[in-house]
Amino acid sequence: MHEKKIKDPSAEESVLTPTYASREMTESIPKHTFPEQSTAPNTVYNLIHDELILDGNSRQNLATFVTTWMEPEAKQLMSECFDKNMIDKDEYPQTAEIESRCVNMLANLWNSPDHETATGTSTVGSSEAAMLGGMAMKWNWRDKMKKAGKPTDKPNIVMGANTQICWHKFCKYWDIEAREVMAEGDRFTLNAEEALKLVDENTIGVIVIMGSTMDGKYEPVKEVADALDKYQQETGIDIPIHVDGASGAFIAPFIQPDLEWDFRVPRVVSINASGHKYGLVYPGVGWALWRDKKHLPEDLVFHVTYLGGDMIDFSINFSRPGNQVVAQYYNFLRLGMDGYRRVQQACQDVALYLSGEIAKLGPFELITNGSDIPVFCWKLKDDFADSSNFTLFDMADKLRERGWLVPAYPMPPNRQDLVVQRVVVKEGFSHDMAEMLLKDMRAALEWFESQPGFIAKTEGSNFHH
Repeated sequence: MHEKKIKDPSAEESVLTPTYASREMTESIPKHTFPEQSTAPNTVYNLIHDELILDGNSRQNLATFVTTWMEPEAKQLMSECFDKNMIDKDEYPQTAEIESRCVNMLANLWNSPDHETATGTSTVGSSEAAMLGGMAMKWNWRDKMKKAGKPTDKPNIVMGANTQICWHKFCKYWDIEAREVMAEGDRFTLNAEEALKLVDENTIGVIVIMGSTMDGKYEPVKEVADALDKYQQETGIDIPIHVDGASGAFIAPFIQPDLEWDFRVPRVVSINASGHKYGLVYPGVGWALWRDKKHLPEDLVFHVTYLGGDMIDFSINFSRPGNQVVAQYYNFLRLGMDGYRRVQQACQDVALYLSGEIAKLGPFELITNGSDIPVFCWKLKDDFADSSNFTLFDMADKLRERGWLVPAYPMPPNRQDLVVQRVVVKEGFSHDMAEMLLKDMRAALEWFESQPGFIAKTEGSNFHH
C-alpha cells in the first residue's frame, strides 16, 4: 500500500516562485495606494524596469543638455556615495574636502583672482546656483541703497527673454522685477545696447548667458561689461554682472580659451554652471562661485551646529547625496584639461558637421551652427514654408517615431512667430549617430513628399531645457 505524500506548500513555493514579474503578478499593481503586502525584490525590480522601457532612449535625446553617459568607474563611485549626506561635513569630511577642491579647481578654470581660497559651493543643479548668485546681488544692492538712504522696495534685474525659467522663478520668489531684452529680427539674445536701455539705480545686476538654450549662442559678456563701465562713468551707478554659464562655463575654457567672459572681466561678480551638463556628470549637480568673499554677503552665510560640528552653509537645499560631487571630482581628475578639451572639441566637431549636412537637405535654413556651444537650430526656409505640407512640429513627431527627441518650439518674445528645431550634441553622440539621424531626416522628408494630403501641425510638445 502506497502512502499518500503530503505536499509541503512552502517547499513548493521556494522552487516555483517565479523570478520574472509577470509570472507572479496576477492582477494590476497598485498605482495610487500602498499595497497591502510586501513583494519580492526581483519582482518589483522587473515590474519597474519594464515600465521604464516606455521612456525614450536617453542617448537619442537631442533635446536635453543633461549628461546621459558616464564611465563605469564613475558610476561605481556614485553608487558608493548614495548614502553620504553632502551637508554633513563633520561626518563625511573627505567628501567635504573633495567639494572644496572642486570649487578651487573651477575658480582656477574661471580665472578667479583668489582661486586658492575660492568662495563657492556645490548645489543640486544650476538653477539653485543661479538663485544663489541672484540673492547675493540683491543683498549687496539692498545694503548699498540703505547706506545711501534710498528705498529698497523696487529691485529689478536685467536679462534676455531667452533666459532659462529658473531666472523667472528667482524673480517671482524674491519679489524682483524682471526687465527682459526682447528678441528682435534675427537677434534672439541680450546685447549691450538693449540691456543699457533697461538699467537704473534699482538694477541689482545684469544676467548674461554663456550659451542660450534657445539657439546655443554666447551672449557678449565683455561687451555688456564695457557698456556698464561707461554707464558708471556717466552716472556713478555700479551694476554687477552675473554670468549664467550653465553650459558654456564648461565649454569656453577648453575650446575658446581666449574668449573673455569669466572673472577676467572685472564686472563679473559671480558665475553659475551645471556640472550635469557639459561638466559631464549625471544629474544633478551645479556650482556657484563668487569673485571673492565680499561679493557673497555674510548675511547669507549660516553657521549651523549639525551632527557634531560647526558648519558653514550658504545653499538653499540642505540634505543631498554626495555622489554627484564625487563624480565631478572623478571627471576633473580623469579628464584633466586635455581630456575636457578633446571631449568638448569632439562635440563641437559633430555639431558643425551635422548642422552643415542639415543645411544641405533643402528645406532648412540654419540660425546657428554650433560654433559657440555644440548646440544649433534651424528653421524652414521662408519660400519652402509657404508651400510645405509639414511644419517642424511634424518633423519632430516623425523623428520621435525613430526614437529621436529633436524639439521644435517658438523663439522668445517678440519672435514667437518663428518656430525652430534644435539639436544638443553631447558626449556619446557620435558621427555615426549623426549619420543615423540624417538618414531618418531624409526618410521623413521623403514621407512628407509622398503625402500631399498631409495636414500640418501648428503647435507641438513643449521642451523645457
